[in-house]
Amino acid sequence: MKRALASILLVTLNLSPIAYSQQPTDKAPFNPPTKISGYRDATAELQAEKTFLAAPSPELAKEHLRTLTAAPHIAGSVEDKKTADYVLQKYKEAGLDAYIQEYKVWMNLPAEIHVDVVAPAGVVMHGPSREHVDGDDPYQDDPRVVMAYNSSSPSGDVTAEVVYVNYGRPEDFKKLKEMGVDLKGKIAVVRYGMNFRGVKPFVASEYGCVGVIIYSDPWDDGYFKGDKYPKGPYRPDTGVQRGSIQYLSRYPGDPTTPGIASVPDLPDSKRISPDQATDMPHMPTTPLSYHDAAPILANLGGQESPRDWQGALPFTYHVGPGPVKVHMLLKQNYQWTTIYDVVGMVKGSEHPEQWVITGNHRDAWVYGAVDPNSGTAAQLEAVHGVGALLKTGWKPKRTIVFASWDAEEEGLMGSTEFAEQHADELRHAVAYFNMDVAVAGPNFGASAVPSLKQYIREVSHAVPSPKGGSVYEQWKVANEKREKERGATNAIGGISRQASVTVSKDVNVGDLGSGSDFTPFLQHLGVPASDIGSGGPYGVYHSVFDNFAWFMKFGDPTFVYEQQMARVYGLQLIRMASQDALPFNYDDYGKEIGEYVKAAESRSKETFGAKSPSFDEARQAASRLEKAGATMLQAQTVMKGNADRENQALIDTERAFLIDGLPDRPWYKHAIYAPGKYTGYAAVVIPGVNEAIDAGDSTLMQQQLKVLTEALNRAAETLEKGI
Repeated sequence: MKRALASILLVTLNLSPIAYSQQPTDKAPFNPPTKISGYRDATAELQAEKTFLAAPSPELAKEHLRTLTAAPHIAGSVEDKKTADYVLQKYKEAGLDAYIQEYKVWMNLPAEIHVDVVAPAGVVMHGPSREHVDGDDPYQDDPRVVMAYNSSSPSGDVTAEVVYVNYGRPEDFKKLKEMGVDLKGKIAVVRYGMNFRGVKPFVASEYGCVGVIIYSDPWDDGYFKGDKYPKGPYRPDTGVQRGSIQYLSRYPGDPTTPGIASVPDLPDSKRISPDQATDMPHMPTTPLSYHDAAPILANLGGQESPRDWQGALPFTYHVGPGPVKVHMLLKQNYQWTTIYDVVGMVKGSEHPEQWVITGNHRDAWVYGAVDPNSGTAAQLEAVHGVGALLKTGWKPKRTIVFASWDAEEEGLMGSTEFAEQHADELRHAVAYFNMDVAVAGPNFGASAVPSLKQYIREVSHAVPSPKGGSVYEQWKVANEKREKERGATNAIGGISRQASVTVSKDVNVGDLGSGSDFTPFLQHLGVPASDIGSGGPYGVYHSVFDNFAWFMKFGDPTFVYEQQMARVYGLQLIRMASQDALPFNYDDYGKEIGEYVKAAESRSKETFGAKSPSFDEARQAASRLEKAGATMLQAQTVMKGNADRENQALIDTERAFLIDGLPDRPWYKHAIYAPGKYTGYAAVVIPGVNEAIDAGDSTLMQQQLKVLTEALNRAAETLEKGI
């Protein structure tokens, strides 16, 4: 999982489980809303929400996190199974109908990893060094810690000269080529950041490299940002970022079963060979700390790197190639591994076929206090809140599904296999709410499909912030501060293929790319989705130092933000599970798509000139969706029509955006959002059109423009028929 994280605030306030409506005198008061949209009579819902909000406890969240992070629990390990059993127990204690679902997936663990400098004479580096800090960290020496590696990397034995390629983006490799730097047969050293790590070896292979080393530069999350751990929250010298390099932009999940569930008894005839899996990299790739990368970079020759490639290590960066030569020896142990999803359900009283799903992954590269178990602890306290409601006799109208996913880190495996297994049931799903990193600090943020952006804002109004007032109010203050810092030079005058559009003047909610478990629900099955979290300075991502000791110092020492996130996360769920009128806003969705089309047309004219086709029909289709969305929004507000018909139309509209599949990656079926081929995490909007423009393929672009227009008209027609 990857998330942009902002600044930290250490909070000493410790609210009791029932004190959500009480505030210290020096904080702004929290005034809970007295009205909720989507209900003919919200009296019962307001009482239910009050009961729910009183339940999540900082003290219990702390105990959940302590238990879940007591040992390293990489996916498929004995310790991983123990965390599944713990979550199952808590689901059942709350009154959920719960079970563990196993899947059989193709995964690797490292058998042997060596990275050694072999030239020039006198330069010594034998990596990877053990992750270690001087100071009080009781977790770093556990023998069960798996050595730093990149999952999905092949084995390899490569000796070659080194080139430095900045972040390993397409534009970085292109720059080296323009500089006359020979890349063929070289080992590329790239730094983490700016794109998904799996994109880096993907691009390196296109330029003829034979291996990739990915290191964390102190410029990005180490001492350049602030004090390093254990004095501060940032990455220490030996801290290594593990991670998968699976080609997520092809498809996530078990590599051998794209499109079908990798259940334990699946016949081998239904699987493809791992050698034929198009999401499996062929470039040997491994991570290093900046402690180990420094001798390599310090001794590179060749030209000085472009100045914006300069990191924070104390020497001038050069691009090579050589004279540094490195030997990479990677021995990966690939095998079939059992992983464990935990699923808990509360059956709906009126529409049991309509699932409202919420998920968080549980597996971690090591301890995973922030990523992901801050989310698991918050989820369990949301489950605690639902349990408190069930004890009052409350029942949701729609079925509630809680999910604790496994093997997300290896490629969204648990969530993808579940979604593929339950594709038929999920045709009726209302929404999927994701939470990965719940708490790395105090700064709330969210991403969602446009139809859910206003809904998240409304939910955040109903939850108190530890800083005073509501989550929404603090979110808005932080958002306005960021906008002022950006200044007039970043005012929106258009949108790139990856940028987020904000048609609302309200607090910004981002777009969904990939990198977490909403991916199979939204981009494969067309289930509307959101993702929430609370950020701060977090320099120990995917390292041994993302542990309970770090969290107690720098994450959320009093666990009041855990409590906050449990409340927001659960309130999304229980409110939507019982609303008379579903809260989807396709007016805003149509507006945003209209901006995407406008920006793509401008890019098309720049790329193809006079040969650029007309975008009129796509613009008209987006306008039609916007108008239908506005009409439906009005109908849902007055609630005088056929509620079941209107709600069904809203459920079906996101699915109307599904197409047969994007070019070269048919698993991705959403016409509006997909992870970018060369970004991996960040969303590419109207991807078929924009990526054809990137490729300079006017024929493909026109074909994809037609596909997009048809999808927009389908969505508009779906809404129109429901009104």
